[in-house]
Parts: sequence; C-alpha cells; structure tokens
Amino acid sequence: MRRSLVVAAVLLALAFVLVGGPSMLLSLSTGQTASEGSAAPTSATTDRPAPDLVTFEDSESGFWQYLSPSKEFRKRSPINVVVRGDVADIERVLTEADGGDWSELNESEEAAGPDTYAIFGGNASGNETGPDNGTADNDSLPNATNATNGSPSNASDDNRTESEPARGRLPDLDWGEADGGVRYAYVDPGPNESGYWTTETLQLEDGTYYGQRYHIRLYESPNADDDWVAMQTHSEHFDWFTLRHRVHGSQAAQRKVESDFMAHPGVDVQDDVSRIYLDNSNSADADGWATVVELAGMVILPTLVGVRARRRDASASSEAEHPDQFSQRTAAAIDDHLTDVDRRRIAAAVDRLEAGHFLLAAVIVSLLLGVRAGGIFLERQASFLTPHQIAAVLYPVIGLGIPTATYLIARGLTRRLDAAVVAAGSLAVAIWIDYGTLGVDALPVEVVVQRMLVVVALGLIAGGAAKRAARDSRLNDMLVVGTAMWVLVLAGTLFGYF
Repeated sequence: MRRSLVVAAVLLALAFVLVGGPSMLLSLSTGQTASEGSAAPTSATTDRPAPDLVTFEDSESGFWQYLSPSKEFRKRSPINVVVRGDVADIERVLTEADGGDWSELNESEEAAGPDTYAIFGGNASGNETGPDNGTADNDSLPNATNATNGSPSNASDDNRTESEPARGRLPDLDWGEADGGVRYAYVDPGPNESGYWTTETLQLEDGTYYGQRYHIRLYESPNADDDWVAMQTHSEHFDWFTLRHRVHGSQAAQRKVESDFMAHPGVDVQDDVSRIYLDNSNSADADGWATVVELAGMVILPTLVGVRARRRDASASSEAEHPDQFSQRTAAAIDDHLTDVDRRRIAAAVDRLEAGHFLLAAVIVSLLLGVRAGGIFLERQASFLTPHQIAAVLYPVIGLGIPTATYLIARGLTRRLDAAVVAAGSLAVAIWIDYGTLGVDALPVEVVVQRMLVVVALGLIAGGAAKRAARDSRLNDMLVVGTAMWVLVLAGTLFGYF
C-alpha cells in the first residue's frame, strides 16, 4: 500500500510538471478561456436602453461590439473585424481568390455545434472566446428592449432546425444542443427604429473540423444603404478527450483574415486596411482592436479569380537561428550541473529500461495522435460519414484502446514505478505534440485539470499491471483506482463536468 501511495504521489507531481505547470505558465489566457456556462443571465426585456454601439460617420446603423449566446447583453465573443462592403464581395474575396481556403460551414458541422458541444445532454458550457465575467460585468451593461421588426434573421434556431435530420442518424446522442451553437449580434437600424438581436448572415471556415480551423461569423448591416459587415473570428480545435470544439483564441484568426484581404490585388494595404479600438478585450486573447477593411466602392469581379498578390512574412526567416549552437550550449550547461551522484542515478535508470518501455511509449503516442489524424482523414475522404459518426468510430480508441493497450504492454514490465512514469509521461508528451501541431496556446482551467487526471489514471493502470504489483493479485489497488479514475473522469467529461 505504501508503495502504491509513493507511485501515486510521483504521478501527481509528474502530471503537474508535464501538464499543469506548463499549461498555466505558457497559456496566457488559461484563466480567461473558462467556460461561460456559469454566467448569471440578465433579463432582456427591461425598458433600459441598449449600451453604446459602434457606428460610422456615413451610416445610420450600428452594432454592439460583442456577440452573445442569448438575446441579452453578455460580454462573450468580441467583434474583431469590420468590412465596409457587401457580404457577397467579402465571400468572393475569401473563397474564390487563388489560394483562398475559406468555405461555408456545411449542415452536419453546424448541427454538431461549431464551437463547443457535449456528446450527451445539453448541459455543456459554451466556450467561444469569452469568459464568464460574473454578475458585475453583466450588471454594468443595461439591457435592450426586444424589438419585433419582422426581420427573418430574428429567429433564434433557424440553423438548428434545418440540420435536424443529420442529428437523427444517431438518436442516442444529443449533439448540437449546447449553448455554443448560436451567437447573436445586437444591431440598431438607426433613428426611429428599434434595435434587435440577429443571427449570422454567413459562416466561413478555413481548416479541418477534427483538427484546427479558423471560424468566422458575419453579420451584415440592417440597412441596405449602410455597407458594413461585422465579423467575429476565432481559432478552434476539436478536443478528442471532451468531444467538444474548443476555442483557443481570436488574434490568430483575426490576423489570418486581415492578411487574406491584404493579399487581394484590389485592396490597398496602406489606405484600405486599418484598425480601430472597440474596447472589447476581456475575452481570451482579444486586445480590443478590430481590423477595418474598406471594400465599399470596389468592383470585385470574378475575372480576378486566380490573381493574388504573394506576400511573405520577413520575420519567418529568423525564427530558427543557429539551432545547433543552442543545443550544444544547453547540453554543456546540463553537464556542468550534474554531480557524480546524479550521473550514477541516471545510469541506474537507463539500465532499468526495457524494450517494453519503448513499446509502451510508442503505442500511447501513436494511438492518441492516430485518432487526430484518423478524424482528419475520414473528414476529408469519407464524406458519407457525419461528424457524429466519425466521433463514434474513433472515440473508443481514446476511451478503451489507450488504457487496454497500456495494461497489456505493462504486464510485461517489471517495476511498477517505471511502468507508471513511462505511461503517464508518454500520454503527457502525446498531448503536447497534439496541441503543438494544432497551434493551441490557451486552455481552460478545467481542461488542464482533466488532462492531469487522465495522465495520473493511465500511470496507475500501467503501474498496477506491472509484474511486481501483480505478483500477489492482478486486481490490485493501483489497477482498481487507476481504472475507476479513468472511467469516472471520461464519464464526467462526457456529461459536461470538464
């Protein structure tokens, strides 16, 4: 029992060192990307006026600088791009120009919820780019009166009802019912008319559903004569452990959209692209500045398709200066600080390594990264499968395949601590490789905790399967606790607790 407690303590320390610590130190927005489900909603039916709106000198209409998951003033997703032009021209620039990777979201993706959703129930918390600011922020913003102006965009669930048949293929799953599926923008037509909440005019994506993608929601002016389109852009990735799309930032997507417009031959970089301060920096990594692109008056002809200016980022060439010199200096510094005792301990640890340790590490890393690659492959090649069905095929590899393979391989290892450390360390490394390939640099606190728990659980399973732990009974305390912990953490995740 005492040995089991020592192994558990080592695994907890390892999980913090490899997952928790780096996540909280390197992820500058960790505390800010917390889910928004706990926000205290405010009433949208009071007589108090709407907050100040963003307007332009030559337009009567305006918009609030945030999106909201409901028809109430909750600071969630910051508007970070405004284009002075027509929606059709914007779509043409982003989707039809040579090298343009943007495309419209298809119905099955919308049904699964383009931001965050749970596989069971409808209790998953939305995780767009906005944190829960608490009641203080909500109370500081007066609410607007609901307006009934007959606008067809005032319907709240149009996208969801159109996609209902896609969800029906898996009747036991309740995909798409979480808060993150819909975002409302508050727009005001101007004098003598009432403002109202509206859903998006168009959604565009660039990337893969089961990998990483940039996502844009576009909201056009309520007045035909006012040429502006407010856009909310963000980066998101599919989290295979939680079966949700997680939004991990907005600045990278904003820069992507900005550079795509700047690369168009009809856009003058100096005169047509600028930034304005909207003071909506309280969400994820948003800095409160929005990109403004002037397309009004331009003629975006289909004949321009295939003509695109090529620009290169000059800073890219300096990213990896002298890697060999850096590695040599690092190795020398480590060697200088090692004592004779440290060297003997390292040598003893190396002598204990078995072929099974390397096999265990390779299998864990391969399974986790293989699920990511498999999801992207099926998304691209198996168009007959819905996102729900792809997840149903691949998720068992995470939930059952990884712990089962860990147990079977660890049974051939001798020392329980070695098996536990290798399994836990390999899963942590696989998680970081996965996030690194996706470009994820911000995580919610609950996701960091969940990753630490699964790392510890897998380590306990491996330690409990090792020969010295199983010599009295294969069903030992470490194996039972590790298995129960793995099941409870993943089940809690599926039911929305992470």
